[in-house]
Parts: sequence; C-alpha cells; structure tokens
Amino acid sequence: MKKKERETLAQQGESELLEKEKQIGEASWKLRLQKATGQLDNPMRLKTLRRDLARIKTFRRTLERKAEKT
Repeated sequence: MKKKERETLAQQGESELLEKEKQIGEASWKLRLQKATGQLDNPMRLKTLRRDLARIKTFRRTLERKAEKT
C-alpha cells in the first residue's frame, strides 16, 4: 500500500473502511484458494493483503477510540 493510499484510508469513514475490509478479505480468500490448488502466480500478494487488512483494522480501531473519548 502506497503512502497516498494510507493517507486516504486515514480520512475515510467507518462504512468505507468496512467495505474495504470486506473486499480485501474476499480477495485474500480467493488467493488462498489459488495457493491450495497450485495456481497462485504471485505469493507475495498474500503478504501484502494481510498487511493491508491489518492497516484497515488499525484505522477502524482508531476511529472507535476517538468515538469513545467524545
């Protein structure tokens, strides 16, 4: 994930982050399926998707904590 993409994630709302998390989760599932069947072309893509998913969850948690403080 590039720096600009991370900056846009930080500015997105809860619903947008949930949608993005869902999309990445589906893509990750498809790649794991390809890996199991031996059709995966780029195994590093799994690693980047896992990290992207963690970033999104981190931004969601930050929004939750901000909401708790107010």
